Amino acid sequence: MIVERSKNPFILEAFTKTKRKVQLTQNDWKDYKWQLNNSIKTIAAFEKLTGITFLEREKEEIEKTISKFPLSITPYYASLIDKKNYREDPIFKQAFPNPAELEISKCDMRDPLHEDKDSPTKGITHRYPDRVLFLISNRCAMYCRHCTRKRKVGDPDSVPSREQILAGIYYIRKNRSIRDVLLSGGDPFMLPDEYLDWILTELNRIKHVEVIRIGSRIPVVLPYRITKNLVRILKKHHPLWLNTQFNHPREITPASQEALKRLADAGIPLGNQSVLLAGVNDCPQIMKKLNQKLLQNRVRPYYLFQCDLSEGLSHFRTPIGKGVEIMESLVGHTSGFAVPRYVVDAPGGGGKIPIMPNYIVSWSTNKIILRNYEGVITTYQEPDNYKPISCGRNCAKCDLQSNMEPKESAIGVEKLLVGSDGTISLIPEGNLRLKLREKWK
Repeated sequence: MIVERSKNPFILEAFTKTKRKVQLTQNDWKDYKWQLNNSIKTIAAFEKLTGITFLEREKEEIEKTISKFPLSITPYYASLIDKKNYREDPIFKQAFPNPAELEISKCDMRDPLHEDKDSPTKGITHRYPDRVLFLISNRCAMYCRHCTRKRKVGDPDSVPSREQILAGIYYIRKNRSIRDVLLSGGDPFMLPDEYLDWILTELNRIKHVEVIRIGSRIPVVLPYRITKNLVRILKKHHPLWLNTQFNHPREITPASQEALKRLADAGIPLGNQSVLLAGVNDCPQIMKKLNQKLLQNRVRPYYLFQCDLSEGLSHFRTPIGKGVEIMESLVGHTSGFAVPRYVVDAPGGGGKIPIMPNYIVSWSTNKIILRNYEGVITTYQEPDNYKPISCGRNCAKCDLQSNMEPKESAIGVEKLLVGSDGTISLIPEGNLRLKLREKWK
């Protein structure tokens, strides 16, 4: 099998219907269409390709898992598995079905982030005021076992039609508050070049859309898809940003490095959104090494996600304390831009909540006591003559900046800090105390 760091020949016997052995060339191996056409979708194909074998009782349990959550691995990604220690291998764990996926805990949800409920039109999730998630593809090069959208894997009803894409574009066009569009899926890079070009062109025609982002795991699981033609198309649509998902240093191979180089050389800013996964990267040293290697390849660590409460992911989830421990090992211990934001994507559609170790030890009216990554305790003296700006957020009459646009109404805690409309508290719906007040009237 062709392995990224090996010169071993690969025999195409596993992919032919005849008994005749056919030599696979490097050109075949690096053809992303060949990779997709020969994706591993059965246990038998996986065993034949990798040489890894399972007991019959294991196969029965794995088949049950595949019947609910399908199997699909690119030969490229499968080639990265350490066959001698595959059960503990981080590549194997992310790619191959685990019967633990059928253990649905009471807190698991089909749609934990309420992407479907926050959807004004099919394929669009509009949760934040100025940006939307636009699902333009339901196909992935590989079915990641930790996917938060496992409910959509293999579902023919979730394939976006051209009409659905047009409806999403229309929604974005008519909502002038939307300045940022995140294209996701599935994987946008599974679309044909011309079709992706059309979508990007239509979005670029919307004047209030300032930036387009693409979320893709293709550079990790199928780097050969990052062709010169694809990059040429992407380069036409700046400002364009790309976030990918490397979860372990071993995923950074010569092939993925070449893909990242092509994207970066085309002027596309690259970010990485890792998912914290038990048995894969729940180690401070692994995460530090991953982020440092990403920087070497011009990829900025952006997020470290706590694993979502999607169905079948319990075995991947770690305590949040593990994520805080990892952050403690990063802040101050390596370059600041090698430190991602650790976030919990709140169940129920609450959005991303950042979590950090506590560096404030204490606080008074004019002094803050802080600690650094070494445990050094220090003080910061607050200014005695600071005069706060009390403008009531009347941005239309602001004389600080002539090019400022009016600020939209504040929400959440920001609303309490501004105090422009007299709001002094945020009270949850169904508050018992207020119900009693109404009863007493």
